[in-house]
Amino acid sequence: MTVGFSGDVAAYYAQYRRGYPSGVLDALQSAFALTAEDAVLDLGCGTGQLAVPLASRVGSVIGMDPEPDMLRLARRAAAGRGVRNVTWVLGADTDVPALGGLVGQRPLGMAVIGQALHWMRHEELFQALFPLCRRGGGVAVVANGAPLWLQDRTWSRTLRACLEDHFGTRLEATCGTGADDRRRYARALRAAGFTGVREDALEYEVEFGFEELIGSVCSAIPADRLPGPKERPAFAERIRRALPPGPYREDVHVATLTGRVT
Repeated sequence: MTVGFSGDVAAYYAQYRRGYPSGVLDALQSAFALTAEDAVLDLGCGTGQLAVPLASRVGSVIGMDPEPDMLRLARRAAAGRGVRNVTWVLGADTDVPALGGLVGQRPLGMAVIGQALHWMRHEELFQALFPLCRRGGGVAVVANGAPLWLQDRTWSRTLRACLEDHFGTRLEATCGTGADDRRRYARALRAAGFTGVREDALEYEVEFGFEELIGSVCSAIPADRLPGPKERPAFAERIRRALPPGPYREDVHVATLTGRVT
């Protein structure tokens, strides 16, 4: 998994990417009966939006990401909240088989991938994760809402048009949040040996201003395509002028797909 979310992109990610509702954490804990004895892997952990709050619910967390800047900011977030039971590991989905030595005699209670699976080879990943999980444990794939430019809102359609014009490309990828993506992931979980594969949803509405909107957009642009510091104000102003006045509302659909080892 090589994405290029480094430098300023990682900083935007840490500041503007929303976290996960407590209801999602409750559902994950319930699905795998997680306790203070469990170790959890957060793969593609980014700046710790899942790993940090999960740490208070389990014995330990391994936060794994291929981008050093993401891990640096995740470590800072954990320290700021007094979280000390997370081990930050530089690695991608293809490095998961090597975790066997790190996990040792303590199989994982859960491996969770939040809004990152679309960057990974999910079939091979699920097969590699299966032997690392304890009985009753398993894998969770969490989609934390569709991209801002794919919302069924006027402001979102305008945003999409601006971004497509600026970057000269169509923005159609759902980043693993679409129904077809979820069905593919579910089939791959079953093929890897996971049972009881199911999906649960949590929906809520959020409201935010332009600063949060443009910050979230910048957090999703690979570093080599993010406008430079001198060009960024003009990039933001062009989008601001095109959009209707804020605040902006978004219907967030959080889908949690789980499969267990029995």
